[in-house]
Amino acid sequence: MPIIKTIKMKNSRIIPASELILNDDGTIFHLHLLPEQIADIVMLVGDPARVDMIASYFDERECEVESREFKTVTGTYKGRRMTALSTGIGTDNIDIVVTELDALANIDFATRQVKDKLKQLTLLRLGTSGALQEDIKVGERVFSRTSVGFDGLLNYYAGRNDVCDLAIEKAFVEHTDWNPQLTAPYFIDADESLFKLFKDITREGITIAAPGFYAPQGRWVRLQPQDLHLNEKIEAFRFGERRITNFEMESSALAGLAALMGHKAGTVCTIIAQRIAKDACTDYKPFVRLMIEEALEKLATI
Repeated sequence: MPIIKTIKMKNSRIIPASELILNDDGTIFHLHLLPEQIADIVMLVGDPARVDMIASYFDERECEVESREFKTVTGTYKGRRMTALSTGIGTDNIDIVVTELDALANIDFATRQVKDKLKQLTLLRLGTSGALQEDIKVGERVFSRTSVGFDGLLNYYAGRNDVCDLAIEKAFVEHTDWNPQLTAPYFIDADESLFKLFKDITREGITIAAPGFYAPQGRWVRLQPQDLHLNEKIEAFRFGERRITNFEMESSALAGLAALMGHKAGTVCTIIAQRIAKDACTDYKPFVRLMIEEALEKLATI
C-alpha cells in the first residue's frame, strides 16, 4: 500500500500548461506515462537495456512504455508491484524523471493542482561506478549514504540548505580549495531506512555525482582537467571517519530532489572501475545482475 501523508495546502495554485506539460493522450511530457502506470517502488537505471534485465524477473508485466531514453516497465515481483525505469545519463535527466514521477503521484492532472494528500515513493537507483579508494574492489556494491553534487542542480531549488549537510560541505570546499568558477558542491543524505535495508549487502559510501564523465571525474583524454590534483584531494578528504568512495553521475540529484519532495531515495552502485589502480572491467553484467537480484529481494520486503 502507498504511504500517504496529509498536508495543509498553502494555496490553490494552478500549475500552467507551460510548467507541467501533458501530451495529447494525457500522459506526462517526457516519460509518456499515466499516473496509474507507476508503482510506489521505482527502480531507476541509466541504460534502457537494464530495464529489460530487471523486468525479466517480474512475475508479470502490467505495462511497457518507451520514449527517448526513458523506458518503463511496471509489473510485480513476488506479488509486490514495482516499476523499472531508465533515466539515461546525468543529473539533468534525473531532474526530469523525479519531477515527472512526483507529478504522476501527487498532481491532479484534471485540475493541475497539488493533491491534498501526498504519496511517498521509494526510488532506488541501481548504477555502475568507479572506486576512489584502493581497498574497494571491482564487483563490490556501494550504497551512497551521502552523495556529493558537483552538478549544481539542487542549487536551483528553494530549500537546498534545509536538506543538505552544510558542515561537511564547508569542510570539503576548504580541503579542496574549491574553484569558485565551478558550481558549488552540495552534500545530501539518502533515505536512512533504505540505507539500513541494504546495509548488510553493500559498503557504505560517500559518492560524488559528476556533471560529466571525463574532466569532471579527473579523466584526461585530449583536454586537460582544470585541476590535475582534484582527485588526489578528493581521495584524501576525511570528515571524522568518513571518506569519499566513488564517482558516478546521478545520485546527488536523486537524493536531493527526493528529500525536498518527501520521497525515499537511495543509490546502490556496482564498482566497475578502480580509479586508483587505473583498471576497468568491461564485462560487468554478471555483477550488475547480482545487484539487481539482491535489490529485488530487499524491495519485495517493504
